[in-house]
Amino acid sequence: MLGLTVAGCTIQPTEQESGIINDQRVDDFYSVENVPLPEGLTAEIGGMDFMPDGRMIVGFHRGEVMTYDPKEKTWELFAEGLHDPLGLLALNNWEVLVMQRPELTRLIDNDNDGEAEEYLTATDDFGLSGNYHEFAYGPAYNGKDLYIALNCASKNAGIWDEVRGEVNMLGEIAGMYSAVPYRGWVLKLREDGVLEPVASGFRSPDGIGFDLEGNLFVTDNQGDWLGTSKLYHIEDRKFYGQISSLVWREGWKGDPEKMPVSTLDSMRTRAAVLFPHNIMSNSPTQPLVIPENSDFGPFAGQFLVGEMDFPRIMRVMLEKVNGKFQGACTSFLDSAGLSIGNHRMVFGPDGSLWVGKSAYVWVGDRGIQRIRYNGGMPMDVLQMNVTPQGFKLTFTRPVDRKMAENPNSYQFDRYYYAYHQKYGSPRMDEQPVAVKQVQVSEDGKEVTLALAEMIPGYVYDLQIDQLTSMKGVELENSRLFYTLNELPNDQTALSVR
Repeated sequence: MLGLTVAGCTIQPTEQESGIINDQRVDDFYSVENVPLPEGLTAEIGGMDFMPDGRMIVGFHRGEVMTYDPKEKTWELFAEGLHDPLGLLALNNWEVLVMQRPELTRLIDNDNDGEAEEYLTATDDFGLSGNYHEFAYGPAYNGKDLYIALNCASKNAGIWDEVRGEVNMLGEIAGMYSAVPYRGWVLKLREDGVLEPVASGFRSPDGIGFDLEGNLFVTDNQGDWLGTSKLYHIEDRKFYGQISSLVWREGWKGDPEKMPVSTLDSMRTRAAVLFPHNIMSNSPTQPLVIPENSDFGPFAGQFLVGEMDFPRIMRVMLEKVNGKFQGACTSFLDSAGLSIGNHRMVFGPDGSLWVGKSAYVWVGDRGIQRIRYNGGMPMDVLQMNVTPQGFKLTFTRPVDRKMAENPNSYQFDRYYYAYHQKYGSPRMDEQPVAVKQVQVSEDGKEVTLALAEMIPGYVYDLQIDQLTSMKGVELENSRLFYTLNELPNDQTALSVR
């Protein structure tokens, strides 16, 4: 069993975790290399992007912002003295936005010498209490507006005597709390410079990004009111479950903790995808869409999501059912030279994926790794779609028909996570679900499964056993997790890849 060594301790994966780690064949298709870093730098990465001229620009936890020339393999200082930068966006070759803890900052290199002379506040129109857990993430840009996300404060620490914004200490003892506006919110910075609240109900939304159609998605980490980590589709004025931020809703009165859980549950918007804790992800980070025209394998248009605790990058297969996003997650890359602490990601001009590491005081790592696609076609599940009776699996290669037609090749369990104030949740009402019928398409790339029951509100956990391609290529990832919020009324569920 593979063990991870972190800060002198060995963490052994559970049986479920080791069941989905697969590092024997992935090197045939993707390779991982370490990127040289400047000497003397604490290489914990908070933000990464590429400038139009091909330089990568990187924000580091201790406050440096530096550029890296991939051809020359040289680093240059662009800015310094920033406070805990956890997001970065290159606007052009001389102008960069950085999400610091206290503000979104515009760094400008006026004389084109490679170093910023101006540090301008783009917005600081949100609260700051001094609680150590008040991280700030972003910005995500849709070509018009900028979006940022703010952490709640931790019950394990208080606030400073001098704060920015109105103070509200409801929930300080029970769990994460929103001491100042707009902690636990996603916010939008409009073109006219006004920062407005968009959606509430987040605990630690460490990843924010758009899909190819301009839909905004945010990850959130397991904790109080989050039974497991999640990926949310963000819509205006929606509430996503962590109750502390409700105090900053316009017109809100009272203490959310005194409301019945059933009432809070009826108010919240469900996650598009749940990442099962201790199996798939313990701490998801940035969602990054694979560009449509990239040379990065067969998964264009799908999200990759970083993971801090495991040597893993996840892949998310979304679809719209009854007008709402839901879908499945699986591993994209497990081990194979990839380390833990996968915090920030960006695609380079050549199509390779750059991954920045972070640790802080939790499990993680330092450094930057580069993932290249070597060509070829891995044997994998390209898409998992729900049907009224079960699921349709689309594979990247034609399957071995005899193996694929055997119902015993597919083992389903289903379970849900409790919505409650407690930190996390065990898997609830966990039961096996029988496969009643299997149909394989004529071309061998689609397998349609009819299940004994399909109940919305559950994660359907699929383990595929002893299935290869028609030519005997083994399946890369045999474990998939589908978040079933909606059952389609007919066969018209729309895959968004």
